This record gives sequence, C-alpha cells and structure tokens, in this order.
Amino acid sequence: MAIDGVSAVGAIGRSLEAGSTSGTTAMSSTQGPSFTDMLGQMVSDGIGTVQAGESAAIQGLQGAMQPDKVVDAVMGAQRTLQQALSIRDKAVSAFQEISRMAI
Repeated sequence: MAIDGVSAVGAIGRSLEAGSTSGTTAMSSTQGPSFTDMLGQMVSDGIGTVQAGESAAIQGLQGAMQPDKVVDAVMGAQRTLQQALSIRDKAVSAFQEISRMAI
C-alpha cells in the first residue's frame, strides 16, 4: 500500500538536504531512520494491528479463539485507530493554523 503523503514528505526532505550548501547545516542521514521511514513503519504496524483485531473478532465469532484473547486484540485495534485519528486531527489543526498565518 503506497502512501502518497509519506512519499511527498520524504521528497521534501531530500530536496531540502540537496539544496543546502553549508556542511554545518546539512543533516546527516546516518543518525538514524528518516521521518518518512519511521512514519511508514508506524502506519504498517497500525494496519497490522487492525487486521489482527479483525481476524481475532472473526475467529471469536466462529468459536476458534478464547474470548479474552479476542477482547485483547480488538481493544488493541481500537487503541490504534484512536491514535491514528488523534494524529490526523493534530495534522489538520496544524494545517489550519498555517493557512491562517499572514504572509
């Protein structure tokens, strides 16, 4: 699953790094994972958690999984969804603040 927004953030970061000429202001890419990689990993983990919750719910309905394990998986999926919604709300709020700034 390709996430266009994450790719765009990575492209902006690469263009900023390529545009800087001073060695002291250029960020080193050897310090750790980039923001794009970290965000992509978080999205992948979140998708996996939600899918695990869905499959656990189906197995619970079929009687193939213990109810406590079903509840744990579904609650984990719910927490992941709430975190994603919270991050989305913060991003929208930040965009609205930026759009209201005077130029």
